[in-house]
Amino acid sequence: MKRLLFALALLASSPALAVQPDEMLADPALEARARVISEGLRCVVCQNQSIDDSDAPLAKDLRLVVREQLKLGKTDADVTAYIVSRYGNFVLLKPPVEPATWALWAGPFAVLFIGGAGVALWSRRRRSEDEAPLTAAEIAEIDQLG
Repeated sequence: MKRLLFALALLASSPALAVQPDEMLADPALEARARVISEGLRCVVCQNQSIDDSDAPLAKDLRLVVREQLKLGKTDADVTAYIVSRYGNFVLLKPPVEPATWALWAGPFAVLFIGGAGVALWSRRRRSEDEAPLTAAEIAEIDQLG
């Protein structure tokens, strides 16, 4: 029974984040703001994780920079802009829609549209080939076979 309760407790617990206790700010409001900012920043080492989830040393450094900026009284937007000024829009998990990122945002839709158009053209051609009337030579060949 104890094992079952232990297993259920493990399943119910939230996933562990990479933020270490020594990184956390004493002020719960500032720490909450730091977590929100960190969840929106990409770990440039891991690339598919936020710096809040990453164990990479660079992610830890970025988490500390975020917290230092917050301690200096910067707004969330200022902190994010500070990090972006050093790493570019790549560090944002949701980059802004601007001319430099249009391909990123429109690319998947363009691929779907082009693929759908290709399938439509292919099926239309195939259908028109199936419905084409027989030529005189084809009719004569069929008569010879039967």
